[in-house]
Amino acid sequence: MSEFTLYIANKATSSWSLRGWLACRLAGIAFDEVTIPLDMPETHEAILRVSPSGRVPCLHHGKIRVWESIAIGEYLSELHPSRNLWPSERAARVHARTIAAEMHAGFAELRRAMWMNVRKRFPGRGRTPEALADIARIVAIWRETRAAYGAGGPYLFGGTFTFADAMYAPVAARFVTWAPELPQDAATYVEAVWSHPWLKEWVTGAAAEPWPTPKYDTPPAT
Repeated sequence: MSEFTLYIANKATSSWSLRGWLACRLAGIAFDEVTIPLDMPETHEAILRVSPSGRVPCLHHGKIRVWESIAIGEYLSELHPSRNLWPSERAARVHARTIAAEMHAGFAELRRAMWMNVRKRFPGRGRTPEALADIARIVAIWRETRAAYGAGGPYLFGGTFTFADAMYAPVAARFVTWAPELPQDAATYVEAVWSHPWLKEWVTGAAAEPWPTPKYDTPPAT
């Protein structure tokens, strides 16, 4: 039994679970992974037993409970500072935290119109004006961050995949599923994230899940 236990929902559709899971991988910790599938009669009670918010991911470390993805990243960064979940240079680190917080708090229309489902492809769907406005802002964030800090590698802060990339990884997954039109620099970044070994491992796990996800398997009509 590991020192840490991470409770997550379905890998196919749980974007927040992916963020928490990537934080654990970034920190280099050994952790037990427990999936509580969504939309089952017992789901709500099962999650409440392990997470006071009634949501996952939730990281258990002894008596400590951390039930928000961004807080999981911050907690593990404190425990393992040498792993550089955030960029080491101050200005870059502040920028990374700021864009991660913007992702955490915003882009509701994108979430609503183009949900994460790594087992499906819905090209051309979900392109509401509001979702497209969110995409334009995300593309701007990626472009500005890469221009300022991304020299020397394919990720937001260069050659190292950081927790900022982890926060945007579910967006990259959405863009693979829904295939909105992206400028070449954004498409190149999506490909870099999607091809990362950890994302491949997550997607392979999602493909093997036995639980149906009917709510997320049918795209909107337009």
